[in-house]
Amino acid sequence: MMSEQQITSSSPIQPAKRIDPLAVIVRFQSLIGLVLVFAGGIIFSPRRHGVILFIQPDNIANIVRAVSETGIIAIGMTFVIITAGIDLSVGATLGLASVVTATLMVSGGFGLITTVLAVLLMGTCFGLVQGAISSKFRLEAFIVTLAGLQAARGLALVVSGNQYINISYGDGPGLAPPIFAVLGGRLFGNVVPVATIVFLIFACIATLVLNTTRFGRYVYAVGGNERAARISGVPVSAIKIAVYAITGFASALAGIVHAGQFNFGSANDGTGYELTAIAAVVIGGTSLFGGSGSMVGTIAGTIMLGALANILQLNNITPAMQLLATAAIIVLAAVLQSLVRRREGLGR
Repeated sequence: MMSEQQITSSSPIQPAKRIDPLAVIVRFQSLIGLVLVFAGGIIFSPRRHGVILFIQPDNIANIVRAVSETGIIAIGMTFVIITAGIDLSVGATLGLASVVTATLMVSGGFGLITTVLAVLLMGTCFGLVQGAISSKFRLEAFIVTLAGLQAARGLALVVSGNQYINISYGDGPGLAPPIFAVLGGRLFGNVVPVATIVFLIFACIATLVLNTTRFGRYVYAVGGNERAARISGVPVSAIKIAVYAITGFASALAGIVHAGQFNFGSANDGTGYELTAIAAVVIGGTSLFGGSGSMVGTIAGTIMLGALANILQLNNITPAMQLLATAAIIVLAAVLQSLVRRREGLGR
């Protein structure tokens, strides 16, 4: 029988793995940032008759309504960035979708369901083509989607004739189905915007797909190590094409919501949305290097940006300062990700 000393010497106790505080901060940076922004909003919010304007139900509803469109796009963008890709065409695709939505209903006499299905199919195909070009010809997604941005914006200008297409509701030629106006309304006692409900439903579906399906596991695998994923039998090209199809679908959905909220379609709709969506994803903790990220983080990052913009507006801060504040947060999030990678020995 072995002595206690022999057992101890032959089975050394492994030291506990040291937790890196910086890695913990990066992992939960969106939730931490959201809490800090809401705390700052309460502290610095203007008051009216002793009431904190920032946390009033109407103001909170305005925040989530304002971020619904970029949030929908950011959900789609999360899939792409996890695979270490990027999609710069999403804002222009939203503009194209809003124009086509208005045109089909107002000029084409299409019904609601036909219009929605046609626009979603268009957006999905647009993203699919970009993904196929990037994957099959081994071109950088940055270049392909930058070209896609120009193409979508050009198509929107052609369809709209560089004019706003107003949406009026009713029965008869030149009028859209009245039910489409629901997208600009609120439910549950006129409190929750319908656009927010669309955003949350889409986010829930995307979360389930990413976290519980084989496709979601493949997305992480491709972003983590594309070569290893291919050797393991993962259809890398198909996954890459699919994630761009998802962003196209998401952008088209956001374009439909946009047209319903504002009752018009314009080729200039969605300008700059791609940067806001990317910011929400990065702030949400999804690595620009691929292989890690979460939908919950993206949702928190989206709401955080909306809350930050809202509190700055309530305090009459200029839009320029809002852009600077957002840029600083994006850079900080990217720097933290890079530092964690270096500590883990993954950096160059």
